[in-house]
Parts: sequence; structure tokens; C-alpha cells
Amino acid sequence: MINSMKERRTIRRYTDQDISPKMLNNLLEVSFRASTMGGMQLYSVIVTRDALKKEELSPAHFNQPMVKTAPVVLTFCADFRRFSQWCEQREATPGYDNYLSFMNAATDTLLVAQNFCTLAEDEGLGICYLGTTIYNSDKIIETLNLPELVFPITTITVGYPADIPALTDRLPFEALIHEETYHDATPEDIDSIFRLKESLDENKKFIADNNKKTLAQVFTDVRYTKGANEAMSENLLESLKKQGFLK
Repeated sequence: MINSMKERRTIRRYTDQDISPKMLNNLLEVSFRASTMGGMQLYSVIVTRDALKKEELSPAHFNQPMVKTAPVVLTFCADFRRFSQWCEQREATPGYDNYLSFMNAATDTLLVAQNFCTLAEDEGLGICYLGTTIYNSDKIIETLNLPELVFPITTITVGYPADIPALTDRLPFEALIHEETYHDATPEDIDSIFRLKESLDENKKFIADNNKKTLAQVFTDVRYTKGANEAMSENLLESLKKQGFLK
């Protein structure tokens, strides 16, 4: 398992081979053994196989092709609705319409999603994590008819790999580990940590194609800008209010 995880890749192109419901359900059921806040299992998973529904979801994910071409699209949702309904039906008063409860449910959800990804890859499937889910949560909420206290956290496309892409770079191990307390990086540390990433030909091409001086400028000025982050933050907060997590 450790060796295979070292070789893991994000898969964006899939064959036409379907994933059997039995196989998918087994992977999901096992993934639900993930650690969970108070044993509450504060998540739900929307399984999308229908081509028309994928078509509806696609704009929310910036029309990334894998949303339409993957045999299965899974939307992992933070879900405090089910637990709140149980409380109300058992003469208990739920108090989960707040940000802390959202964070607890979101944490539960991501633990399950990662469990699923690891299990799926171990069975020979390929996955792609879509960070666009929280960018356009309002569109996904509408498309999937998510009720109050249910919120989309991440989307995973799943299928059999059509190709095996090259490994992408990762920061050095030493950059991510802090013994006992956090140790802030020095300028020299930052140079060392990002040296490999900045040396890669594809990243040098990013810089040239975007007419920038540094790779960092590609991130701040093109890919993840302050203006876009602020606009999507406002949309996220509005969606959280609509779904009942920010009263």
C-alpha cells in the first residue's frame, strides 16, 4: 500500500468500462468506517451516473471534461440534516445550525472521501479530486437538490484509467514536518523548498505563457487571484447561510 501510494496519480481520462454498482457500493461502505465526530457520521454521498445529470453538474466544475466522461461522479456532502431529524423525532433539540457544526461535518466528509479514494485506487480505479465543488457550491446545491444542513464539500470522478500520466512534483518531506512546535521557514528555507518546483520545464513554460517573472506570480496573478478568492468566499458564505449553517 505504501509503495503504491508513492506512485499515485490523478486520473482525468477514463476508459468506457463501467464500474459495477456492487463494486462501488462496497468501496463506499468500507470507506464509511472512517473516523467520525461522536459516531454521528455527518456525511452523505450523491452518486451520479446519468449522462444528463453530469451535463447539469459540468458548468459548476468549470466544464472540466472528466465530469462528463467518468462513469461515476461522487459528490461528498457534509450532512447534519439526518442527525438533526433523528434528534427532533426523539424529543431532543438539535443545535447544529452553526459554523462549528459545519466544520465538524466537513471534516467527517473529507475523511470519508479520502478513505474512498485510497480504496478505489487500490482496486485499480483512477480518481480525480475536484476543488471546484466549494467554488460553485450554490450551483451544485441546486442541481442535486440539497436540503438545509447539507452542503457539498468535494467531488470525486472515478473510472478505469485510460492512460497513466507522469507523476507530479511534491514539496520535500522536510518542508512539511515540524517537530514538537511549528518552525517558520527562513528565506533560505523557502528557496530550498520550492527549488524543484521552480526548476521544472512545465512550470517554466507556465511563467513564459503567462508573461510573468516568477512561478509565484502565476499563482497570485492568474490561477488563484485575490479578487476571485474574495468573490468565491462571498458566494460560499451565502451558500452556508442558505443551507442553515450560518444563522
